[in-house]
Amino acid sequence: MRKSIKYFSASAVLSILTPQLFAASAGEVIVKLGQASPLSGSIAHTGKDIESGAKLAVEDLNASGLVIAGKKVKFELISEDDQADPKIATQVAQRLVDAKVAAVIGHTGSGTSIPASRLYSDAGIPQISPSATNPAYTQQGFKTTFRMIANDKQLGSVLGKYVVENLKVKRVAIIDDRTAYGQGLADEFEKSVKSSNGNIVRREYTTNAATDFTAILTSIKANKPDLIFFGGQDAQAGPIAKQMKLLGINAKLIGGDGMQTPELINLAGDAAEGVYASVTGSPREKMPGFSKFESKFKNRFKTEILVFSPYSYDAVHVIADAMKRANSTDNKKFLPFIGKTNLNGVTGNIQFDSIGDPKRGFVTIYQVKNGKWTVVFAKS
Repeated sequence: MRKSIKYFSASAVLSILTPQLFAASAGEVIVKLGQASPLSGSIAHTGKDIESGAKLAVEDLNASGLVIAGKKVKFELISEDDQADPKIATQVAQRLVDAKVAAVIGHTGSGTSIPASRLYSDAGIPQISPSATNPAYTQQGFKTTFRMIANDKQLGSVLGKYVVENLKVKRVAIIDDRTAYGQGLADEFEKSVKSSNGNIVRREYTTNAATDFTAILTSIKANKPDLIFFGGQDAQAGPIAKQMKLLGINAKLIGGDGMQTPELINLAGDAAEGVYASVTGSPREKMPGFSKFESKFKNRFKTEILVFSPYSYDAVHVIADAMKRANSTDNKKFLPFIGKTNLNGVTGNIQFDSIGDPKRGFVTIYQVKNGKWTVVFAKS
């Protein structure tokens, strides 16, 4: 009886393994892609938006029956939660390196993308961030770093000129969250305001974990600003807008793409009305593939697109396109082809310059009107 049980168990195992063995004999190759973003914490909604874009791209590619070097390619996405923490980001990066991923989509913020980038560079693994904007990310001399969006210098320059020339503000206060993203964007914004003959009347600092900004805002109120710029994420920008209203501060509030989410409106409530935020990229209605992407995204995930999922979707396709042109899934062979990308994606035409920045960086400014983000300015 025991022998027959053992024999049956072995047969059962063989029957389970047979499809995999057949797939291997048929020439299928498994390609692992890494995805790193905050999947927990105060900006988990942003990280999950990015993860969802990458997931959808992998599913679409697998459904297309992609063949490279005579073998059918099946992509597998390995998602890691970096918790928006630079130290955890390096641990995540090491895990992805150890998993021998072919490429990485991420990280979300500059503060996590920059420290992780060294590990990917040392391992020769391409890294494409759909959302990191600090110029330093692609200025390290690494051949493995790319980004899908405009950097803080481009963003800050457009924003600074816009508030002085278009909104006609004269007195500007700045708050930043001391992260690589928030501080970097605030620095560039300040330079642009000054070069446009605007006046910075106060600059304050907070953290990306703070929720009470009463003391900072009360101090700023005494300087009578026309506008307050916030360098940081929606998790802090929402409470700032709410507390500005409670304190009777009538200044306009503006920030970067970390603020331009439905979550800010949820957090700020009525105080969100009139808030401005810039986004890297052209307006969604002008993105050539956005309508089709939005339909698929909503059908698959039963939720609204936030900001960066179209870019993470395109980033995965950039990797697949480089593999096709190199006729190889080996990152040593397809890495040089990423820099030569000329791909029409959901977000538009994708090309990179010599350091991995997009050749054409769009900036769009939105304002909350009647409870919805509305385009008020766009520049390429």
